[in-house]
Amino acid sequence: MDDRKLLVGISACLLGDQVRFDGGHKKDGFLTGVLGEYVEWVRVCPEVDIGLGTPRESIRLEKRADEVRLVGTRSGTDHTEKMRAYAKDKSEEIAGLELRGYVLKKDSPSCGMERVRLYDRNDIPSKDGVGLFAEALLKRSPLLPVEEEGRLRDPRLRENFITRIFAYDRWIELQKRGPKPRDVVEFHAAHKLLLLAHSPSIYGSLGKLVARAGVLSMDELLARYESEFMTALRRVASPGRHSNVLEHLAGFLKEELNAREKEELHGVIRDYRAGYVPLITPVVLLHHHLKRLGHRWVEAQVYLEPYPRQLALRSAV
Repeated sequence: MDDRKLLVGISACLLGDQVRFDGGHKKDGFLTGVLGEYVEWVRVCPEVDIGLGTPRESIRLEKRADEVRLVGTRSGTDHTEKMRAYAKDKSEEIAGLELRGYVLKKDSPSCGMERVRLYDRNDIPSKDGVGLFAEALLKRSPLLPVEEEGRLRDPRLRENFITRIFAYDRWIELQKRGPKPRDVVEFHAAHKLLLLAHSPSIYGSLGKLVARAGVLSMDELLARYESEFMTALRRVASPGRHSNVLEHLAGFLKEELNAREKEELHGVIRDYRAGYVPLITPVVLLHHHLKRLGHRWVEAQVYLEPYPRQLALRSAV
């Protein structure tokens, strides 16, 4: 891992900016503290950007006929067209920044990614809404790693999001170097086990794709690989799939470990699968043996360290 910081978009209130309707903020300690050491934040507040003051009247999503409208809760002032125009332009601007990810504010009528309150004509809310800015962002950049800060409190979703932003960074940096087909093959080789942990089916289809790396045009190869690669990583790796990858790694050591070492390693993997120890326990033990025994190809697998170890995310999954 190098010392370069990743460029990541974020709802400004999560950084402590006092831009919410009540003049407050929703500063998030993990984002500003732990993750903040590794990213450069691009702060955005759509509601302030379209000219709504701070403090201000709160707004909400309402279903009117077949349309979703963004309106003031007291005055009924309709901000829909202004927000949609802003969201389209801002999403286009963001796409040009080559962000590695984006963190949205949950439940927000502008920034909520899912399950935002949507009121019907009888003033009854459902959890079917999507914030208007978030909707435009997701449509314009469907492969960009995006999460809500509320979902990031789940250790598995947090680990998945961080895995994705660092993987996306590696992919973007590869493209900047003007890759040749062999470079894509090498990138895939380094990410094989990570892909296997997230989506065995896409792991298989990407293997077939890179086998044709010298046949396809580079534009087609890069576009198809990026789409499937990021789609695979969006799937949260389960303990079962992690265990399968760990056993696969252990297979490289079967001729070199003694009986006691083998039993210890397989026992730790079984304990992880059963939920008795976190993922970091078998990973560290495997990494130790692979390094000690000089398995350089396997040791170079991104799976073993997909992001800076100081984030310690695998201690909680």
